[in-house]
Amino acid sequence: MTEFLLVVVFAAVAALYASVGHAGASGYLGVLALAGFAAGQARPAALVMNVAVALVASWRFGRVPGLFRWSHFLPFATASIPAAWLGGRLPLEQGAFRVAVGVVLLSAAGRMLWHVPAAEVPIERRPPLGPALALGAVIGLASGWIGVGGGIFLSPLLIALGWASTRQASAIAAPFILVNSLAGLAGLGLSAAAAAGPQLLAWIPAVLAGGWAGASFGSRRGSSRTLRRLLAAVLLLAGGKLLLT
Repeated sequence: MTEFLLVVVFAAVAALYASVGHAGASGYLGVLALAGFAAGQARPAALVMNVAVALVASWRFGRVPGLFRWSHFLPFATASIPAAWLGGRLPLEQGAFRVAVGVVLLSAAGRMLWHVPAAEVPIERRPPLGPALALGAVIGLASGWIGVGGGIFLSPLLIALGWASTRQASAIAAPFILVNSLAGLAGLGLSAAAAAGPQLLAWIPAVLAGGWAGASFGSRRGSSRTLRRLLAAVLLLAGGKLLLT
């Protein structure tokens, strides 16, 4: 891929993911893997871009009254932060990297195809502390190892277990992704972050712009089902290609 095409694709990925409170790491990893980047470059690059977009998404969704819940965020984040750091310390061989990213892309596609009700009712039910801590640790470890923020795992979990509505889950997932991405980067270390390369100087402004547009739309009006389905189709194709080639 040309550098210009990568910038455009990353901006589009950031916009689509941010519209549902995510930061786009699985999408960035898929693009980078398909473009031939090694795991040592792709993981830190995706996490750096994730931090940028998660900051924007956390701000935009956090400004909408009634969406964010500290009672939901804290137990998951408390367990996930050290686990994500540990996951970032674990080595990831190139073949395993492609398989892991392929699986995550297919999971993300399933998340994007998740049914979103036309009208949502806020949910006040709190997650039990024990299960929240255990699930947070598992999500954090997997996220740090692969190089994602964990939102694609947390959001559908909160919705499926009846702990949050879709937009509440988005508001909780954004800061969860932020702290996990920072922990994963810390686990990778400064040398790994530097290996992401000078391309980040062009990629970060692109994802910030895309993330702001997507989060602004999603936090106020809800995400577009058509856009979600288009993104899901792209993720299915990319994930299938990584797993089958």
